[in-house]
Amino acid sequence: MNFQAEVIEKSHEMPVVVDFWASWCGPCRVLGPTIEALAEEQSDRWALVKVNTEEEQALASEYQIRSIPNVKMFHKGRVIAEFAGALPRTQIENWLANNLPDGRKETLDLILERLDGDGDLSELEAFVAQYPDMKDARLALAMALAVSAPDRAESLLQPIKAGEPSAEQAEAVRTIAELMKHEADDSAPGQSIAKAQAALKQRDWENGIKAIIEAAGKDKSYAKDLPRRAAIACFHAWGNDHPLTKTYRRQFDMVLY
Repeated sequence: MNFQAEVIEKSHEMPVVVDFWASWCGPCRVLGPTIEALAEEQSDRWALVKVNTEEEQALASEYQIRSIPNVKMFHKGRVIAEFAGALPRTQIENWLANNLPDGRKETLDLILERLDGDGDLSELEAFVAQYPDMKDARLALAMALAVSAPDRAESLLQPIKAGEPSAEQAEAVRTIAELMKHEADDSAPGQSIAKAQAALKQRDWENGIKAIIEAAGKDKSYAKDLPRRAAIACFHAWGNDHPLTKTYRRQFDMVLY
């Protein structure tokens, strides 16, 4: 085969996924049909090249193939991602979603950097309307709308299913939307939840998380564990390095346990 033309040069036009395999390899026979089917379904996004390591031993040595099946993704002439073993279809789809270069992701990152802190979502709204299939964009918009428009946020998240790369983050946003839609009662935890809702609507994130933790301290099982789930959702949405996560996660853990 002409690896230089079929893989290296081709990868400057679109990503090329190389499946290193051999006819005697049982797991290769399991992986092969799966990755071939995905390549056919996504032929507009990436190309598949199969390399028989028995016939192409020099290539196998050059790319340090020590076990097969071994799959490498090439982009602009170099390997940018890889995995070994016969992964199931869902895991391969996740691997592709996480690693395939996509110019839209760069545009989305720029939009999120420019996002108005006071809530101007017009550019992000337009991007989601243009690329409704881009789940990262839907998630970003849902996160921005979870407090002010929880129903819309939940609708945006519908295409994101369990097991997908952004599933955990989507579930956190769904929980925040649930918190904002909850009709608090006159109980002690209910009053704290109402206080949290009011603070979050004013974009007062600190008093919001403090009120959620307060509700968890009064009754963490209130409304199907809503205070506990909402606090965890906020920390997850903000990330471990966010100042509020660093400040209040330990306080929450002390209240909870």
